[in-house]
Amino acid sequence: MESVRHNMAALALAVCCLAGCSLGHSQPTDAFEATMTTPAGATPIVKAHWQPSAGLSWQLQFTGKLDLDLEVDVWDIDLEVGRSVVDFLHSRGAKVICYISVGSYENWREDAGEFPAEVLGKDYEGWSGEKWLDIRRIDLLAPIMRARLDECAEKGFDAVEPDNMEIYTNKTGFPLTYQDQLNYALWFASEAHQRGLAIGQKNAPDMVKDLVDVFDFAITEDAFFYRWAEDMHPYIAANKPVFAAEYTDLPGNFELFCQQSKRLGFSTILKHRDLNSFRQACP
Repeated sequence: MESVRHNMAALALAVCCLAGCSLGHSQPTDAFEATMTTPAGATPIVKAHWQPSAGLSWQLQFTGKLDLDLEVDVWDIDLEVGRSVVDFLHSRGAKVICYISVGSYENWREDAGEFPAEVLGKDYEGWSGEKWLDIRRIDLLAPIMRARLDECAEKGFDAVEPDNMEIYTNKTGFPLTYQDQLNYALWFASEAHQRGLAIGQKNAPDMVKDLVDVFDFAITEDAFFYRWAEDMHPYIAANKPVFAAEYTDLPGNFELFCQQSKRLGFSTILKHRDLNSFRQACP
């Protein structure tokens, strides 16, 4: 299942202000451990971070003018927004999730030139300007991704959404395995927690068993339509929220999805595919 993602229009949020503008082989274990910021064998430092409970309301928006009058518990917005936006949402009592893509290269990002050619794989079908990444090469990706996490933390975000973490089953151009994906996800969780950021599992239902005790929440897209929402329930059982988004361009019955969502305890909303301000929440 491919993650549903924004494109260059997401950068409209990058310059948003409160005045109303718009917003090869598996990597060896020793190479993986060498990317950690703590000495070999030491326990990574974990700063106090947000630990959300199930049942929170949320908004997911990457394009257009932010509807700052919307009262929700949690916002999920792009890394590129200004610190003033995060501060304002905090002043409203909301928590804010920082969106970054961790499994794909995006040619419009400011750090696009920092990606070595050897980590760039096949084009991400359906998303112009994007390529899959060789997530085995944490040694090469770490400086870029750490800088992004640093920016999330410096802007005051509470958490990070690592998009495109579900990658090994895609046609990336690399012989990736589940273990490669798991290594990368656990590395990201460690790096986020060291910066005081909570982290969410994005899609990838087959990873729940390995991540639910480490990650702080989950985000799903079209999980009800494709009938794998139940796989995410261990997060709810652990009193960790599942923020679910369904999309209007698929012929699903949102009323039925909401009934299922209520039974599972998810926080479910209906969105347009371009992820503008439109939002319909389950009652």
